[in-house]
Amino acid sequence: MRKAIFLLLLLWSAGCLHAATVDTVSIYSKAMKKSSNCVVILPQHYQEGKQFPVVYLLHGYDGWYANWIIRVPDLKAHADRYQLLIVCPDGSKDSWYFNSRMNPAVQYETYIGTEVPDYIDTHYKTQKSRFGRAITGLSMGGHGGLFLGLRHAATFGACGSMSGGVDIKPFAEKWGIQTWIGDPGAAGFDWKEITVADAIEKYPRDSVAIIFDCGVDDFFYETNNALHEKMVRLKIPHSYSTYPGGHDWAYWRNAIQYQLLFFSNFFNKLNIPGN
Repeated sequence: MRKAIFLLLLLWSAGCLHAATVDTVSIYSKAMKKSSNCVVILPQHYQEGKQFPVVYLLHGYDGWYANWIIRVPDLKAHADRYQLLIVCPDGSKDSWYFNSRMNPAVQYETYIGTEVPDYIDTHYKTQKSRFGRAITGLSMGGHGGLFLGLRHAATFGACGSMSGGVDIKPFAEKWGIQTWIGDPGAAGFDWKEITVADAIEKYPRDSVAIIFDCGVDDFFYETNNALHEKMVRLKIPHSYSTYPGGHDWAYWRNAIQYQLLFFSNFFNKLNIPGN
């Protein structure tokens, strides 16, 4: 019995030596003239020379770069299962991943949409193509996932949202949004330009694979349903799901599993030559 237990422990230890690892790196932004931390989850077999696809995973309002790995440590197992990198950048607690019209020091669309992927591609073994990159997130980060995915289709081949603020117009007075982008009633500026529910009408010529979901008890549920119905009318391909649950980590721990499976299928289907 003791020998059997010893052998099991030995096998478990050997498995741990090859499990996913977590880096924390500092990424400088030329646009904002500052550095921010970023979590990078490296899958099992990362050191074996292959180039890996990357999923960029965004945090929500009042969050930070380490939210996801602290709240969902199973991300390491997911990275191993699908053999991909998971990158969790810092989007500030309330940037909504915009380039601010009001403050030139707040340029998170440029940072997350361009500068972070450039850094990751330079410092890690990644598939350096839009077909090897996806972006998603929760709540504010769900808005960011679709917002950046649609506007930066040359960078991301797939995008998603979990419980996302996909239409910010009904929430104009909340979460400090106006601090960065101004009053929606201001002359010469229309929030329709930057809210996903309207931006989807300019679905990019280079088609983007889209997945989004929302809990039936979530305060964003109606706006997510409306986005789905609009995309059906516009004949825009997408995957949309609703599940039991609200706007909380119990919901997101479950939802991320389905999104990573979707992105893994996207990467594998394309099977990029030379990677």
